[in-house]
Amino acid sequence: MKIYNEQEARGLLEAVGVDPGAYQYLLPKAFFHCLKLKNISARAALIIKQEMLSKGGEAAIARQALSGEGCGDVLLLGTTKQYRLLLDKLKIQPFGLKGLAAEIESILAAAEPKERVLRLAGGRELQLGQRPLIMGILNVTPDSFSDGGRYIDPGRALEHARQMLEEGADIIDVGGASSRPGSEMADEDQELGRVLPVVEKLLQENCLVSVDTFRGKVARACLERGVHIINDIGRLQMDDSLLPVLIEHQAPVVLMHNRMQLKQNEPYEDLISDILIELEESIDQALQGGLTRDQIVVDPGIGFGKNAAQNRLIIKHLAEFRSLGYPVLLGASRKRFIGQTLDLEVDDRLEGSLAVAAVAVMNGADIIRVHDVKASRRIADMTWAVMRENG
Repeated sequence: MKIYNEQEARGLLEAVGVDPGAYQYLLPKAFFHCLKLKNISARAALIIKQEMLSKGGEAAIARQALSGEGCGDVLLLGTTKQYRLLLDKLKIQPFGLKGLAAEIESILAAAEPKERVLRLAGGRELQLGQRPLIMGILNVTPDSFSDGGRYIDPGRALEHARQMLEEGADIIDVGGASSRPGSEMADEDQELGRVLPVVEKLLQENCLVSVDTFRGKVARACLERGVHIINDIGRLQMDDSLLPVLIEHQAPVVLMHNRMQLKQNEPYEDLISDILIELEESIDQALQGGLTRDQIVVDPGIGFGKNAAQNRLIIKHLAEFRSLGYPVLLGASRKRFIGQTLDLEVDDRLEGSLAVAAVAVMNGADIIRVHDVKASRRIADMTWAVMRENG
């Protein structure tokens, strides 16, 4: 039996008739965690293994670590209670284990489902964690991979945005520069010319508007008109002027992992760990620059420098991105890996997109970025209802 949250665990204990006084002892035993620690010194790894074993958990270390030399990874397996006991001991140990204990503590806390607030530009707030949010895609470009040219006219774009809002979109994400493989990126003036007329009309509808851009100039113009979120495919690495603009307007940012534009498809040593590390670098950059923790969302960047198998693996392990401690956005709608997996053209990928959306919600995605809002809203809500059912 898999227990999804503490409320469900409490319900099971109540059904058995357990004395409420025992809850504090039993609840930490209801949740099992598998954590992979990277580049741990052999001395530290041996201490971790010894302490975890003494608490009834398990720690797998490299055979070479037994010599006490070098560094390697450690795989921890245990319940919440066992981790708590382990952390109490690590906090008084040498070899950097006190700092590592703090990191593990933070990861375990972030893994717990919780409601939180995303602070938007202009003083508004967006509640997260009450249900999955749907971000409707509005491409005002002639060459986007799925709907290029369909909504480049501002009037048609506004009509489509209204339809997505009626179908259940919580946010409209406007993009004016296609980033699909092989496309020629529009310049700043082209992007502004496409985005601003649509943004201005959308803001009159009093809906939440995000702009998909990595450029500081475009972000500034949009934020000055009242846009609420900047969705950055470059995780602050593609234009140095973006972060100062975000700070000036106190605007939240979606930091999307990207090796297609940024590292030219540099190979991964450890896919999930590499993405987490690179996202964490951008998070630190944003925080040091002046943004706050309630102004950051992370996106693993499906399709941006990953092959089909890697994209599927990211979705399977999406829950690991919650360990960063920030809301998670997933944008996989109609993407190439779905077509490669199912041998389908772009206009025939609805079912694949919906399957990915359902798995993403089950694995902790807070926001799903989609083309097909009505179907995605329904499948996200149904998946959420199943997950939240207690009994």
